[in-house]
Amino acid sequence: MSKTERLEVWKTYKLFIGGQFPRTESGRTYAIKNPQGKTIANACLSSRKDLRDAVVAARAAWGGWSNRSGFNRGQILYRIAEMLESRKVQFREELVAQGQSVSAANREIKNAVDRLIYYAGWCDKYQALFSSVNPVASSHYNFSTPEPTGVVALIAPEEQPLLGLVSLLAPCIAGGNTTVILASEKQPLSAISFAEVLHSSDVPGGVINILTGSKQELISWISGHMDINAIVATAIETDSWTAIQQSGAKSVKRLFNWSKMDLTTAQGQSPYLIMDLQEIKTTWHPIQSIAGSGNSY
Repeated sequence: MSKTERLEVWKTYKLFIGGQFPRTESGRTYAIKNPQGKTIANACLSSRKDLRDAVVAARAAWGGWSNRSGFNRGQILYRIAEMLESRKVQFREELVAQGQSVSAANREIKNAVDRLIYYAGWCDKYQALFSSVNPVASSHYNFSTPEPTGVVALIAPEEQPLLGLVSLLAPCIAGGNTTVILASEKQPLSAISFAEVLHSSDVPGGVINILTGSKQELISWISGHMDINAIVATAIETDSWTAIQQSGAKSVKRLFNWSKMDLTTAQGQSPYLIMDLQEIKTTWHPIQSIAGSGNSY
């Protein structure tokens, strides 16, 4: 090597937990390579302790986030879309470096921004659409309304690393849930750059937590964690999904496999995806009559 030749400094992409960017507790990293086999960055290899920290942060943030108005959550999702749009050059470069064509990268960024705006619009509307007043045979009013499930783990697909992450994330947080996301193992750069977008937007710390690393290592810990209420995956192998179902059943987790959706089309977005991650709360209210008045209250 010539004395004047400069060694390239590879960026180490950190985790995103509780609104901060910690290094993995394990101290492990792995090299991210382009299609030609050249190392372009390093990413953290998350540990079980990192997962526990992320779940603790998500649980702590859940009360405040779930109690925010739908209108405010919509404002925040729209702000994320604005910030992503303003940094599309960076995301295009990262997607191209990981093997996508320029046109495919531009299309993925556009779809990701549009998807955030789509769900921003639903934040203050889905409850009105899916709530109901139910007929009952007694002197009561009976109301059913959707409420957020809690802490949701999202397993992002390997391909379409930005759009896949956003397509799982947006309906989850639009409905008032908090989340722990396992990013694409092979193409994680967009996920942590997206965390930088979140950090500069209005998302409270802990609402979204992003881990990178080995899916084979982390999936069993995710499905077995007792304080994760639901798991959503897309483009996941059959064996991995079977293992998640078996382990998740021990704590009665809600499990959703969205692998059949085409994320690049309108099929990849729907208010029904928000409802997958809602619980239905039913309230009974007695009807009291004033004798002889003919009025009821």
